[in-house]
Amino acid sequence: MAIHSKDFRTLRLDGVQRDFGAFNALKGISLTIARGEFVALLGPSGCGKSTALNCVAGLLPLTGGTISLDDRRIDTLSPEDRGFGMVFQNYALFPHMSVARNVGFGLAMRNEPRARIAEKVAEALRLVRLEGQADKLPGQLSGGQQQRVAIARAIVVAPPLVMMDEPLSNLDAKLRLEMRAEIRRIHAHLGSATIYVTHDQDEALSLADRIVVMRQGEVRQVGTPEELYTRPATVDVAEFMGFRNMLPATLDGAGGGARARVTVDGAACEGTPVGPLAPGAVTLAIRPEDLRPQDDGPLAARVDQVEYRGRAFFGIATTPAGTALHFRAPSRVEPGTALRFGADPDRILIYGGAA
Repeated sequence: MAIHSKDFRTLRLDGVQRDFGAFNALKGISLTIARGEFVALLGPSGCGKSTALNCVAGLLPLTGGTISLDDRRIDTLSPEDRGFGMVFQNYALFPHMSVARNVGFGLAMRNEPRARIAEKVAEALRLVRLEGQADKLPGQLSGGQQQRVAIARAIVVAPPLVMMDEPLSNLDAKLRLEMRAEIRRIHAHLGSATIYVTHDQDEALSLADRIVVMRQGEVRQVGTPEELYTRPATVDVAEFMGFRNMLPATLDGAGGGARARVTVDGAACEGTPVGPLAPGAVTLAIRPEDLRPQDDGPLAARVDQVEYRGRAFFGIATTPAGTALHFRAPSRVEPGTALRFGADPDRILIYGGAA
């Protein structure tokens, strides 16, 4: 018996709001997710991503707005009546129950026949590659295996939507990489929609079809991983997506073309405008891996510290005006060395307003 998700077309959030007393945790979130889509909710702690997930799951009631599955409103239903699968950060397994009983718990609550439960549990364990572990207790398994049990429990009910709340945060780096591939494989097999909450941009980039960047209870940008990585719409999204160099600058003349010239720390620099620019204060956004030592680079700075990260060296340098530059170098440079830095204009994004 193959496990595949129940049929549906779209999950829709319309103006979803959630208040905790006077605190507005979600400020009118609207989002449509199609069947088969993998969507990551990405943002720093406290941005509202887990609150949004819990509202979809039915673990938190809405203060305003609606949630619909196709043409059926579901925010008024109990969690069990929504029929979704949930994978928690801490696994939430029953320690006294065997793996098989943990996986089959939701089916047992639905009063399905024992033979059918056993058949579905066996298929779910095969799907997460835990054959032969059915009779063990969760405490006898590794962290990665326990997370697989939690995933099997979520998918065994063939849900139209699987929700994952930072499921890999308790695993070591090697296991996180392995589980990313497993999660994507299982998602493709099920054909369900997946909403995946994370604060890790690498996880979101590697897993998601679309990324929803959240900040202070609002959606700041929705796009493909490529769109979010190469062209963040705002300064705060750029900063969260790894543009560590946020340099205050002044726009020289109008900035309506494919390139614009700015002055930063007294040096002329060329970059790519993001949206319309007005003369005056602007912000340059550059990833550390794109800012490198160049003999004719526009930015002069003195190296403060350098660390080795495998194939390259990453460091921090300070300009005469006191601006910190995060850079990449192909070979070791010693602290105290005076260098010039630059980046490809395509890799320098210019945003209107001060940093």
